[in-house]
Amino acid sequence: MSFQLDHYRLLGRSGLRVSPLSLGTMTFGVDPAGWGSSEEDGRRMIDLYMDRGGNFIDTANFYAQGESEKMLGRLVQGRRERLVISTKYSLTMRKGDANATGNSRKNMVRAVEDSLKRLGTDYIDLFYLHVWDFRTPIEEILRGFDDLTRQGKIIYAGISDTPAWQVARMQMAADLRGWTPFVAMQMLYNLVDRTAERDLIPMAQEVGIGVIPWSPLAGGVLSGKYSRADLAAPKTSLGSMTDRKGINAATGRLSERGLDIADAVVEIAKELNVKPASVALAWTLLNPAIASTLIGARTFAQFESNLEALDVKFSNDQIARLDAASRPELGFPHDMLRGPSYEFMFGNIEVQRRG
Repeated sequence: MSFQLDHYRLLGRSGLRVSPLSLGTMTFGVDPAGWGSSEEDGRRMIDLYMDRGGNFIDTANFYAQGESEKMLGRLVQGRRERLVISTKYSLTMRKGDANATGNSRKNMVRAVEDSLKRLGTDYIDLFYLHVWDFRTPIEEILRGFDDLTRQGKIIYAGISDTPAWQVARMQMAADLRGWTPFVAMQMLYNLVDRTAERDLIPMAQEVGIGVIPWSPLAGGVLSGKYSRADLAAPKTSLGSMTDRKGINAATGRLSERGLDIADAVVEIAKELNVKPASVALAWTLLNPAIASTLIGARTFAQFESNLEALDVKFSNDQIARLDAASRPELGFPHDMLRGPSYEFMFGNIEVQRRG
């Protein structure tokens, strides 16, 4: 199976159509001398993406402290209506201001107004809660999303980086009260880290939320550019965001296990005559829960290369080998429910679930 940017997928239980690969712009607005994208490369990425039918572009108010939204707004001027643009709120925008951070209604409303100005638009297609703050009542969050939707400032609501049990109860509360439900959830998901398969992905499927994986290349580990010699990388502060190798080591992505999985990816990439990154990206699209996978290239060349993932066609054997190399431990109760308890429940009777 291969994919195309203009073979759209419905986002969760909504009628919104999005491309199977979405363009992430976290590198937009960041000094290109560091790890950011130049405005020229950003324009070329968007041009190529839209020329091939791509329509889903993601940003956040926190990216480059608003500069990502500003740059994106400039680059899509005159063609904004063709696009599904998503942005987010939650992370600190003004240090020392207790209400310029978190999930509160005050921060949400202020963030939307500021994002609309930076993007140069009068509505946001998809607005995410960026990171769960463990402080704000769910009713406050849900009513805030619902009011913004009724006002026409946002069209759809999404959530990111939040425990599965919180999302499930919020979706149920929204349904019971007739408030705006979530249609999308961003989460970490790649061959190195498949722990979202424990609860997040099954939950999203059950309650009608489309999954948007971020970091599908595990910080570049799955591109094949690291070796065992890189395991001695010094630990670094995640807040500095300057040393990619150190950050990957600090987050556990750059590890013996991660490199073992990358070796399997590289081997299959050679068999298919494609780049390892294309294999890693294409693998995420095989999961029926995935609505669109985020690709966040720094340069136009990287972005152009990542689009080759759309043409990857795996054999059943290759899929099985990737699964075997990366299979996560699901833990309790999942392992128990897939073991003898499954046989005790159904005996020799085949019971299939539809839908």
